[in-house]
Amino acid sequence: APPTQKGIFGFGGNAVSITNLVSSSGVISADVTGVGTARSYLAAANYGGDKAVFAYGLVDGQGSKNMSNKVSNSGVVATDTTGVGTARAQLAAASYGSDKAIFAYGDTGGGSVVSLKNLVNNSGTFASDVAGVGTARAALSAAEYGGDKAIFGFGFYSPTGITNLVSNTGVVASDTSAVGTARGFLGGAKYGGDKAIFAFGINSGSARVSLKNLVTNQGVVGSDVTGVGTARYDLAATNYGGDKAVFAYGQDASGYVATKNLVNNEGVVATDVAGVGTARNNLSAAGYSASA
Repeated sequence: APPTQKGIFGFGGNAVSITNLVSSSGVISADVTGVGTARSYLAAANYGGDKAVFAYGLVDGQGSKNMSNKVSNSGVVATDTTGVGTARAQLAAASYGSDKAIFAYGDTGGGSVVSLKNLVNNSGTFASDVAGVGTARAALSAAEYGGDKAIFGFGFYSPTGITNLVSNTGVVASDTSAVGTARGFLGGAKYGGDKAIFAFGINSGSARVSLKNLVTNQGVVGSDVTGVGTARYDLAATNYGGDKAVFAYGQDASGYVATKNLVNNEGVVATDVAGVGTARNNLSAAGYSASA
């Protein structure tokens, strides 16, 4: 599949349904309101080569849900589709196999963490639950790497730095021992065409961090690199422009923010740029559209 050129940030905060589109040059647009059930702590991934899907999440007063919302290759979010595996929140998702997606891990409620996965085919159809591989956890992140594979990394509730690689057929590997500072509520995205980056988050001492860990096209996670923008957590990230990435939104010492940090095709994170759209946390993001 050709590389995606645009991105979409969606949902989050105190359970909202707004989205913000990202252009092929990394410009985030103003809010688009009111598509799909308002929720937070959901996940999103690219599928079908040029489309995206948001799924699962937490609805205020109603607990975790198993609904999904597809995003067309023009960035239009569809209404809710129900019944896609075990309802849960604080999970992660990524594209794999060039045109498919995987959603895995998460919290089914009350701190009950799982490691199960749900595969998504290139038409956006979710498969039933598959028993999990690796340490059950929540508040982790995931990204595509190597052109057709994925990696899940980090997470809570006992902060960890472990990762799990996903093959191009959607098979999740056992844990790879911790590389980088154990933390959760971070972001992850593809960059450079075939590599990935994890950045930001909150560590075991409940401190916000701004460090990053780069992932090679072989799935090897690099050691910590510090100083990449204002420390914050509960943000989201996606690729854009074919080979770049963007981290945006989240919560810093001042509260909810709309701050963004662009990542170039060498994995260098730029300084903060004042945000566009509603400041919020607990959102998700994915790439879409093969057209600039």
